[in-house]
Amino acid sequence: MDKEQALKLLKPHLNQTRYDHTKRVLETALTLANIYQVDRNDTMLAAIFHDYAKYRPLDEMIEIIKANYLPVDLLSFHHELWHGPVGSILVEQELGIDKQSIKDAIYWHTTGHGQMNDLEKIIYLADYIEPGRHFSGLDLIRKKAVENLNEACFMAVRNSMKFLVERERLIYPETLNMYNQLKRKLEESNS
Repeated sequence: MDKEQALKLLKPHLNQTRYDHTKRVLETALTLANIYQVDRNDTMLAAIFHDYAKYRPLDEMIEIIKANYLPVDLLSFHHELWHGPVGSILVEQELGIDKQSIKDAIYWHTTGHGQMNDLEKIIYLADYIEPGRHFSGLDLIRKKAVENLNEACFMAVRNSMKFLVERERLIYPETLNMYNQLKRKLEESNS
């Protein structure tokens, strides 16, 4: 599937604001894929479809989580975390995208996890730093993104966790695992 075909398939599932966000995530992800030598086609598909399930009804997402044996603990966290795992199922069922690496990048783009590969990191980071986002500290992470993928992802997940802690919200366990693993990698590379 080429880029134009993928965007055409995606468009009916998003509002215009989210569709524009997705196009910016795509361009950001492709830039990072070039820098870190990650497959451009896999990056393109994961970036385009990362929010495929974003606006599905909550009851539909609950049913998909249960029916596909996704971790049930997901349901005890904010529903904003559901669209990645649900999207990873729906892109295969509805669009025939069955490549596991693409599905995994979609699955983990919101929470991250402890053993992320470079494609997963790129989609996670591109979603976080795309040019339409504006919040404190983002310019520094954007700069770091083209220098050191692990360090940029660490900065992003650290900021996300700080945001959640300040609002006394739950932190998904795999997000904490992502933070810990990246911290270990950075410490190893600096020693």
